[in-house]
Amino acid sequence: MTQQGVRWSADQVLALAPDVASRKAGSKLGTAGPWSQAGSSDEGVWGLCKGSGSKPYQTVVDIADAAGPAYKCSCPSRKFPCKHALGLLLLWAAEDAAVGTVWAGQVPDWAGQWLAGRRRRAVEKTAARAAGETGAADPEAARRRAERRAERITAGATELEQRLTDLLRGGLAGAEQEGYGLWEETAARMVDAQAPGLAARVRELGAIPASGPGWPVRLLEECALLHLLDQGWLRRERLPEPLAATVRSRVGLPGSPDGPPVRDRWLVLAQYDTADAKLTTRRIWLHGIGSGRTALLLSYGAAGRAPEPALPVGLALDAEVTPYPGAGQPRAALGEQFAPPAPVRARPPGVTTARAAARYGEALREDPWLESVPVTLAEVIPVPAGDSWQLADARAGTALPLTAAARSRPGLWRLVALSGGAPVTVFGECGHRGFTPLTAWPQGDGAPVTLC
Repeated sequence: MTQQGVRWSADQVLALAPDVASRKAGSKLGTAGPWSQAGSSDEGVWGLCKGSGSKPYQTVVDIADAAGPAYKCSCPSRKFPCKHALGLLLLWAAEDAAVGTVWAGQVPDWAGQWLAGRRRRAVEKTAARAAGETGAADPEAARRRAERRAERITAGATELEQRLTDLLRGGLAGAEQEGYGLWEETAARMVDAQAPGLAARVRELGAIPASGPGWPVRLLEECALLHLLDQGWLRRERLPEPLAATVRSRVGLPGSPDGPPVRDRWLVLAQYDTADAKLTTRRIWLHGIGSGRTALLLSYGAAGRAPEPALPVGLALDAEVTPYPGAGQPRAALGEQFAPPAPVRARPPGVTTARAAARYGEALREDPWLESVPVTLAEVIPVPAGDSWQLADARAGTALPLTAAARSRPGLWRLVALSGGAPVTVFGECGHRGFTPLTAWPQGDGAPVTLC
């Protein structure tokens, strides 16, 4: 038989679900009843699932791809993974006789051909990438394109400065009377200037007027940050290079990873998606078990399509990551992977709530536009605080409030149930709006629980 590593937990499987409905539907299919000819190898898991039609659905999952699992199912669902793939993985995670490990020659043709095709395409893709890296580029043409875009962004930033000046000269009360149309028009001008970062911040301004008590103060604060970003771009030649790189990134200029690659066993701390009408953004937080570094993988997909890769929480990959430029920026690119992701019992070291808040303050010195920083809290207890919730430090007597987004998620109640009044370890994002928990570990060496 092929060597089979430790199988994933049910929680790690359910973390792959694209939405709550898929999670529930997949859970119902995680029993042996609807499945036949289920099996697994060191490369994949497969099975036939009885559906409403006369033919069962052929479902296969690639579990050996170092970039994360991939799925194929003959059902008509457009979700990835579909409920059948989730159910099959849950059945496999149970480690009973329903999904046994087979000899390589016993893999059914329909599953084996798809898995072999993925391996072949991966080799071809690697070869094509290597060929592209050795191909000659035209640096002069690239320089001219960069200069033209910089000129357009400068024109847009100059116009935006004038609009902010007009807003403050006329008084913030006028922003409520103008409505959202004023902001959308300004955002469209920033898009024309090829400055999507400025456009996004302008749209955020448009949502503040009349948004509740104290909105003029919040609007003034955000206008100040936008003015600071504008001025940073217009005077970027005078900035230290790390800060200038941060300004370029915040304005919306694409960057490329340029730091030396760091090889480590990278623990997947959290994975979650955010979506708008056009784009789905996936964020994956990694912790270097050896280096202690934290890295953020960003990927994008069209609206309604899950981006890749997909990495269940609690797995670790032996891989290289290369950081992007910018002062204090955690974003990195996933490079060469030396083994498929595998479950581990490791967890990141935690800090106190007071230290987490201080860490965010320190990060603002390098990036004034930073919304939050990744941090792991040690020995905290979720407790109610009036009509809100907070994470109370069991040792220091301090606490961090939870963000409004965290309080509206089902993950809050999973966190409360996991704690049961006892301290837990929680990884999340700490910022000026509070703390957003993403993953939690119970006392002892229990498996992580996803909260996002």
